[in-house]
Amino acid sequence: MQDVFREGLFEGQVVLITGGATGIGFDVARETGRLGAKVAICGRRQERLDAAVGKLTAEGITALGLPCDIRQPDQVTALVDQVNAQLGPISVLVNNAGGQFPTTAEALSPKGFEAVVRNNLLGTWTMTHAVATRAMIPQKRGRVVNVIANVARGFPGMVHTGAARAGVENMTKTLSIEWAQHGLRVNAVAPGVIRTTGTEQYPPELLEMSRKATPLKRLGTSEEVAHLITYLSSRVADFITGQSFYIDGGASLWGDTWMIPDVPGDATSATLPIQGGTK
Repeated sequence: MQDVFREGLFEGQVVLITGGATGIGFDVARETGRLGAKVAICGRRQERLDAAVGKLTAEGITALGLPCDIRQPDQVTALVDQVNAQLGPISVLVNNAGGQFPTTAEALSPKGFEAVVRNNLLGTWTMTHAVATRAMIPQKRGRVVNVIANVARGFPGMVHTGAARAGVENMTKTLSIEWAQHGLRVNAVAPGVIRTTGTEQYPPELLEMSRKATPLKRLGTSEEVAHLITYLSSRVADFITGQSFYIDGGASLWGDTWMIPDVPGDATSATLPIQGGTK
């Protein structure tokens, strides 16, 4: 039996990864590139893209780094056309770009909520639609993998991205049905708390709380998530579509995600008297 990640698995394919300069996105670029893909990465900071492309090309990977703000439809269209022209038609899209910040719901402004939804939901849709209509549907084949989040039990402390990522999860299911006739496979990956450059903005106590709430008692790594994304992006996973895969050490099934203090004077939290006497 051939290995799942056999040499040349992505030969002749073009993989576009949003947010591909660092973290999970970069590890996906490296892994698919090592397996034969031509890789395009995009992000908002050219210096990070240049550094990432330098690392990839040093390993013999054909790589292209282009700036793009996924919130801007014109930039997205231009990016897709440029990748198609320079590397060939895009056959795999990994929607990894996104951003959020920890906050309670009552402290979140309308502007903050809108900014995260615009980036994580609308930006993902804009990129997906552009790649599908300008590359994948004309080819009658393609793979889309959406990176969402652990939203199985809500997302207390990040209501903005919870709402956005849940929207992407539903979009994943919807597009998997609509675009099956065009040979597209659309899936989602939901990482738990993964140790990357992105988690450096979070307080250490929040990361430790997340570790304790994970049955495997550790945080995940970007390489582990990249393995799953690479699998779903390949033809090995040809019969999988419309699914969300949680890679979170079991955290979505167990543990407290939000501490709820007792409310003084709340009758519903008081001890109820036992009715009747003892025998």
